[in-house]
Amino acid sequence: MRYNITGEPMPVVICDVESGESMITEKGSMVWMSPNMEMQTSAGGSIGKAFGRMFSGESMFQNIYTARGGAGMIAFASSFPGSIRVVDITPDRPVVVQKSGFLASETGVELSVFFQKKAAAGFFGGEGFILQKLSGHGTAFLEIDGSAVEYDLQPGQQIVVDTGNLAMLDATCTVDVQTVKGVKNVLFGGEGLFNTVVTGPGRVVLQTMPISNFAGAIAAIIPSK
Repeated sequence: MRYNITGEPMPVVICDVESGESMITEKGSMVWMSPNMEMQTSAGGSIGKAFGRMFSGESMFQNIYTARGGAGMIAFASSFPGSIRVVDITPDRPVVVQKSGFLASETGVELSVFFQKKAAAGFFGGEGFILQKLSGHGTAFLEIDGSAVEYDLQPGQQIVVDTGNLAMLDATCTVDVQTVKGVKNVLFGGEGLFNTVVTGPGRVVLQTMPISNFAGAIAAIIPSK
């Protein structure tokens, strides 16, 4: 599979696949393709895995597109202004992504539910108690809200992230939350009650404009009736 990402701030990834090669997506993000791409809808494994994907913000079903009778082309578009991140998934390096962050991948990539080890991180960390885990082997494409900024944390090194800005992290990292200190800071600081704390070792990818923040900014300027 070869790919080209173009069109930011509303990016699309155009994938050229060989005959018999397949791509998967879960959210109807296909925007165009060659006529020989055949689509099949599958639960993507067991019913348990299907329900797990649903709880992590994705569809229960996967659309599988396969090139028949020769090489094919298929394109997947982001649903929000931002960027598309390419991640190489290997058995020894699974990653965890935000809800609805998965765009498409090769069929060797497996999607499953990921539970935060610490309940507080799930309830207050900004992306809910359940995230997505990508494992297996292959290339995956992720949606990033706004621009992507990457950090490589050393063992024990931490970064404090505002709610919703955490887009992806290596499964070797841990996630916790910390309360914003000071009554004035909580009441008037505009940053909410909690921040997310990511501890290395591992790679962390942050996004500059979470869709929830964008929606809040738009709602603030829409006049009420």
